[in-house]
Amino acid sequence: MKIISRILGTGSYIPDNEIPNSAFLDNKFYDSDGNLFPQKNEEIIQKFLDITGIKSRRYTSANYVASHLGFFAAQKALKSSDIDPESLDYIIVAHNFGDVKYDNRKSDFVPSLAARIKANLGIKNPKCIAYDLPFGCPGWLQGIIFADYLIRSGDAKRILVIGTETLSRVCDPHDRDSMIYSDGSGATILEALETDKSIGILSHAMRSDTINHSKLLWMGSSYDPNYFGDELFLKMNGNALYKYALRYVPVVVKEALDKSELQLSDVSKLLIHQANEKMDNAILEGVCKLYGVKEIPWHIMPMTIHEFGNSSVATVPTLLDLIFKGELNGHVFESGNILVFASVGAGMNINSVVYRVP
Repeated sequence: MKIISRILGTGSYIPDNEIPNSAFLDNKFYDSDGNLFPQKNEEIIQKFLDITGIKSRRYTSANYVASHLGFFAAQKALKSSDIDPESLDYIIVAHNFGDVKYDNRKSDFVPSLAARIKANLGIKNPKCIAYDLPFGCPGWLQGIIFADYLIRSGDAKRILVIGTETLSRVCDPHDRDSMIYSDGSGATILEALETDKSIGILSHAMRSDTINHSKLLWMGSSYDPNYFGDELFLKMNGNALYKYALRYVPVVVKEALDKSELQLSDVSKLLIHQANEKMDNAILEGVCKLYGVKEIPWHIMPMTIHEFGNSSVATVPTLLDLIFKGELNGHVFESGNILVFASVGAGMNINSVVYRVP
């Protein structure tokens, strides 16, 4: 018998405020040198759609911040797991910018978002340890990896892992990349289970490349040379990031599968960070190439990027929750299914987890 980590419950919060691509028709887009793009916005937006697949994204209400979104997702995860919140041993919250208010766009990290969410949940247990995890877009999945370590060590029995972000508050309206970003939150509860079966989290793999890749995502001033605010906005070297992801994400996915002694043909679902449709498709093609698979199994890779955009740490747990509850285009999880999670983001960091549904 051994202790394994299984998913007990999930939850997500997808804001109601839908922002279609047409909302950007009147924006003035500049390049990194401060020059207006000569193309009309209709052409810029169409090219953006062709590359990313994003038709719309969700922005949260002005009165909410990331910790509110995380709290809403946590409530749903607790309801789906039907447990006493006081029984949680840890609350791990992945994010990158803290709470950023609509009318004061500065990062607020104190107290931690995990502490705020624990307080909002009304959890009194002082042995429920709440802490934050900034790790770029792979933050939620890194939280799952840490939670698995804590559970298998015997230190914890139940852990709530949340990914929450309001990227709409940190994107430059004069940067084309601003159309990528969205708001949202996803939450997952892991529970310890003593069993002799090969179920739950089977393996994981990670890598972190900083020497040549740490500045592919950064915070910088607006591209509009006439913008006089002092805010810092999320910036991205999209082309270099794309090449990095295609080179290394398939390798990390295969490494995680190798540790579980599984093949790509065993995988029922690949839940990958929803950053860019073209990039995610190319990553799956890259994984197939490593296995010598010529016919791409597109059916194993559900996507939400088209409707919800890129909500960073929230994309993968939102995917998980929607499928867990049968709310995503007929995708379902069945006992024995092999799920592979993968994400890539600022750092640059990559991680992957293999999970067998109990």
